[in-house]
Amino acid sequence: MSVAPGTQDVPAEQRSRRSGGRETRGAKAADSALPVRAGLEGGSYGPLGENDRERIHEAVLTLLETVGFANAIPSCIEALKKAGAIYADDGRIRFPRALVLDTIKRAGRHFTLCGQDPKHDMVIQGKRVHYGTAGAAVHLVDVEKREYRESRLQDIYDAARIVEGLDNIHFFQRPMVARDIADPLDMDFNTLYACVTGTSKHVGTSFTVRENVKPALELLYAIAGGEENFRARPFVSNSNAFVVPPMKFAEDACGVLEACVEGGIPILLLSVGQAGATAPAAIAGAVVQAVAEVLAGLVYVNAIKPGHPAIFGTWPFVSDLRTGAMSGGSGEQAMMTAACAQMAQFYDLPGGSPAGMTDSKLPDIQSGYEKGITNVMAGLSGLNLVYESAGMHASLLGFCLESLIIDNDMLGHCLRCVRGIDVTDEALSVDTISEVCLKGPGHYLGNEQTLRLMQTEYFYPAVGDRFSPKEWNEKGRPDIVQRAIIEKKRILAERFPRHIPKVLDDRLRARFGNLIHLPRSSMGG
Repeated sequence: MSVAPGTQDVPAEQRSRRSGGRETRGAKAADSALPVRAGLEGGSYGPLGENDRERIHEAVLTLLETVGFANAIPSCIEALKKAGAIYADDGRIRFPRALVLDTIKRAGRHFTLCGQDPKHDMVIQGKRVHYGTAGAAVHLVDVEKREYRESRLQDIYDAARIVEGLDNIHFFQRPMVARDIADPLDMDFNTLYACVTGTSKHVGTSFTVRENVKPALELLYAIAGGEENFRARPFVSNSNAFVVPPMKFAEDACGVLEACVEGGIPILLLSVGQAGATAPAAIAGAVVQAVAEVLAGLVYVNAIKPGHPAIFGTWPFVSDLRTGAMSGGSGEQAMMTAACAQMAQFYDLPGGSPAGMTDSKLPDIQSGYEKGITNVMAGLSGLNLVYESAGMHASLLGFCLESLIIDNDMLGHCLRCVRGIDVTDEALSVDTISEVCLKGPGHYLGNEQTLRLMQTEYFYPAVGDRFSPKEWNEKGRPDIVQRAIIEKKRILAERFPRHIPKVLDDRLRARFGNLIHLPRSSMGG
């Protein structure tokens, strides 16, 4: 049995699975006692056996070497040819397996995705799990009216400032499209501005064309206090769909990728094939194509700048083959996402894939079970970055602010499952059981262990209902959506992040003028 490529020179993980990831690098002492937190280590579940991963790997190398990619732009062809790829007469560029294996071995790994506030830094390595948002929903879900309306720039800012205070959503990738801004440059720039002013957590965003990256970099360098500071701690990554499945480069996205690499922005390499449409209907085949496409992107990035931080973004989606519609909340999607996590671990590359993309249009029972199943399986598989995990509905077409609050509870439960059960001499509780049974009252309600473990062993939901029927009736019979509506309104009335000082924002507005569309009045003045 061969050794997984890229792992030969990497030391084995030293932390015990039993520790539940409590040795997360840079964590405060108080944080290490929390029952759930960013960076817990998963990996207890995997749909692929070791031989399965080897077979997928071999299929991937065969495809890259024999099929290759079409539609490469000239600068892409030049970079890849210099790296050792072969540009053939049929217009396709092919990747010798030695080139792919060497790239995997030398690629950037075990890096940190930074927040503007260092307390939100995420070490992306091994099987550390982080949940966040993502997407390009074109609608906002109005749960009170049970309607969908077009999403706006203000909605993106509002989502960011809600996420800022939700402990179990660890990063914020742009989840909606600002449909009230028509110009692509204005939309790209203002989406980024709304994200980075709304939250101090790591932000992911995208750009339409290469030319739109330059003003964005100027904005980011100014916020960071200089280009050198941003390059040292990049708090924004580029979500880049550089490939058009099956096996073609996306010309505009490739230009964006090159500009972002040159500007010091980490890259999320996205392959978003849809099984049965733009990827094979066979789940294993969809995973094979996604892995092949992302590895081609990894070669591309490393041909431009060796070791540049790039995320193994295998995002194969599932189709309902009866209609051809995407089915983001399906069990097949959950397995596919977990399989992609396993392949990232096979290569020891930082992995990011989607979960939580319910097909339901509202935060209801269907939304709960679809999000819960897909998100917990992603976490148990040890996926580093779980995108789309909160707020999304209608298989990426709608985004709901109330669902961010509900899903934060759900993700807390998922993280508690990821952490697993601590089995230590103390946790086995032999002395405690003996004391209660032989000397004590015959129950554990006031026991020292019970009181000590209340806040460290157990997760408590913020809006989930644990009232008795009597209490529930006395409180007016609330449901979780009503409680989330109330909490959303409170947050939006009170929380206006100030991690970017007003004096700096004044300079940004003076520099970029009318390019900034979000009025100061909608940001708390």
